[in-house]
Amino acid sequence: MFPLLADHEHEQVSFYYEPSTGYRGIITIHSTVLGPALGGTRFWSYQSDTDALIDSLRLARGMTYKAAVAGLNLGGGKSVIIGDNRTARREALFRAHGRHVESLKGRYITAEDVGTSTSDMEYIKAETNHVTGLIGKSGDPSPVTAYGVYRGIKACAKYRYGSDSLIGKHVALQGCGSVGYHLAKLLHAEGAAITCTDIDPQRVKRVVEDAGATAVGADAIYGVRADIFAPCALGAVINDDTVSRLDVEIVAGAANNQLAEDRHGDLLEQRGITYAPDYVINGGGLINVNAELHGWAPERARSKAGEIYDTILRVFEIAREEGIPSYRAADRLAEQRIAAIAKVRRNFV
Repeated sequence: MFPLLADHEHEQVSFYYEPSTGYRGIITIHSTVLGPALGGTRFWSYQSDTDALIDSLRLARGMTYKAAVAGLNLGGGKSVIIGDNRTARREALFRAHGRHVESLKGRYITAEDVGTSTSDMEYIKAETNHVTGLIGKSGDPSPVTAYGVYRGIKACAKYRYGSDSLIGKHVALQGCGSVGYHLAKLLHAEGAAITCTDIDPQRVKRVVEDAGATAVGADAIYGVRADIFAPCALGAVINDDTVSRLDVEIVAGAANNQLAEDRHGDLLEQRGITYAPDYVINGGGLINVNAELHGWAPERARSKAGEIYDTILRVFEIAREEGIPSYRAADRLAEQRIAAIAKVRRNFV
């Protein structure tokens, strides 16, 4: 385990077992240099405990970088609960998880993630105050996330075309869920044309009706001739099979972990496709949670998400100056901020 932590300088991993509920949880803290580590709780049936640990390590590091480039005073963490997330016996399980979170005394703050809900967060809240994303608080993060992605797409257009206007631009939208739907409406309002897809026909229907989109099959989206490909569904969609099929000039969307491997970011660069690193452009959700922690008004959260525009342009500037792909430039930007703050403060305790 220790070599896994040392690989990306994770600070701490906590394992917790509660026999009466069968709770088996892992909380990973990557960094608290910028502030308490924040990251959601993922409830998943992993093939092995090692897979669960590696997933938590990877996700925690991603949260550190996402918070850093967003300019938030938060570190990165993640928790995973190993088991079947379809279980109806949730209160005792999530209260056990709440006690696990509480044991870290504020070094880690949790929220919802895959397999968990705002209702589950309420159970956690019964055991600890170190939880956010509660019912009646910051609310649905999708509109703020979508607005940040929209602003990021405009920054990509500014960098690529010299103007951030999206009038007449064609966007291939993959994923018509909450974020994809709100993004489609913003794009449509500015005058962009949209081709969309989703595995849920009802989601597609809503985007077609409300944003004037044209629908295509799930696999066909990769071959759509467009200006911008906006992945807003699953991760790893830029892979060996798809990267050569893309007929676009920009890849910019809300999905996490869009590159199946780092080398696929290199392949986008080689093809001359402008790539907006995912954890930079989709930071609006984290900004929304941060707003709840600090009692920000919704307008302030939206305004902060709008700053993603400038951050994306800064990433491209670093990439150009150093002759590196944009995904590496994003890491460089995050690491620069963490290193600078580390000199003036101690790790969060």
